[in-house]
Amino acid sequence: MAIDAEDVPTTPGPVTTRTIHVTVNGVAHKSTVQNRMLLVSYLRERLRLTGTHIGCDTAHCGACTVLVDGVPVKSCNLLAVQVDGRQVQTVEGLESGGKLHPIQEAFHEEHGLQCGYCTPGMMMASVALLTRNPNPTEDEIRRGISGNLCRCTGYVNIVKAVQHAASKMPKNPAPGGP
Repeated sequence: MAIDAEDVPTTPGPVTTRTIHVTVNGVAHKSTVQNRMLLVSYLRERLRLTGTHIGCDTAHCGACTVLVDGVPVKSCNLLAVQVDGRQVQTVEGLESGGKLHPIQEAFHEEHGLQCGYCTPGMMMASVALLTRNPNPTEDEIRRGISGNLCRCTGYVNIVKAVQHAASKMPKNPAPGGP
């Protein structure tokens, strides 16, 4: 005997959405999101900020790296509800007033990209590194970008780009940094 939908008791299910308040690239957003929505999906699908790439969906490649309150995170491994009340910066937020950020200029000038897929995540990890350590050694740069994979360049030009950006950026370390 089949059960008619009318005969199934209805009970309220768990709440599946939540309203979040997040500032992305300096712009405040109020959005209702599914509890299970990943930050990378929120950025790409809801805010249309497609510079953050989806690479592996397992937090291994770093193509989805963004800064949350200045700290690099893999946005494919973080729920959008986890950034409620926080500041998020994506690669689109690096330029200011039509002027590229020194890391963006350096990646261009030092040929720090080939296919470009890893570039946004590499840039965000590099910005975080240079904020903490404005004059890193080559080894410190390699450690700073070690959570980001590049399958094209061999990292030599990426390291050169970070060194070049470091030479162009102001030398004011972040509070609590080295």
